[in-house]
Amino acid sequence: MKPRIGFFDFTGCEGCQLSVLNLESEFLELLELVEFVEFREVITGNGGALDIAFVEGSICRDDEVVRLRTIRERSRNLVALGACADTAGVNALATASSPEALRQKIYGCETPLLKTFPPSPLSDFVDVDARIPGCPIDGREFLAVLQALLMGRPPELPAYSLCVECKLAELPCTFEHGEICLGPVTRAGCDALCLRGGDRCRGCRGLIDAPRSAPYRKILEQNGLSVDEILREFRTFNVIDKGRS
Repeated sequence: MKPRIGFFDFTGCEGCQLSVLNLESEFLELLELVEFVEFREVITGNGGALDIAFVEGSICRDDEVVRLRTIRERSRNLVALGACADTAGVNALATASSPEALRQKIYGCETPLLKTFPPSPLSDFVDVDARIPGCPIDGREFLAVLQALLMGRPPELPAYSLCVECKLAELPCTFEHGEICLGPVTRAGCDALCLRGGDRCRGCRGLIDAPRSAPYRKILEQNGLSVDEILREFRTFNVIDKGRS
């Protein structure tokens, strides 16, 4: 029998699942190797045990916790798909205010239908066997993680910073143009996609293992950023980061 695969989404934009679909020909080839039994973007249907569950989005409601734990019970492997599932991503910026204050500011009212708690990563509620960081994820990394799991070995993520990929691509350093970049402390693996497109790194893949944050803070200060501005840069995607390896 083909391994059974499911995709699930919680609080998020489903952009990581679209990144999987954007693999196009590679995705079609996967259909020869695995069976997608749940994938709201593609098919309807559910039920049964799963070999791998890819879960996107952060958790911010009690019913989401119940559903996530049910998925965990059904799945041999559970993978956090994307920044929201891995570290709560940009959703975690909501922790700067109380849920009540946010509901009042956004909706202008209080209602039981909007009862939430601060967005949290999957690992706060269930065991996570692997993770694919990024906002959105890199399709090639998805394929590498899937291959590793199908072969029964633990997936490995790059342990070095994004600056390595920038240097290999011979991209100019954004600091030389007065642009603040989180590349020196952000985990590589995206092939410096944002830098290639003329932007800067905003840290969506999370911090590298044991980042040398003190020297980097000094670099930012030398480029005119205050401590509050530095923290604001980190918090875009890394309000919640527990130093996962």
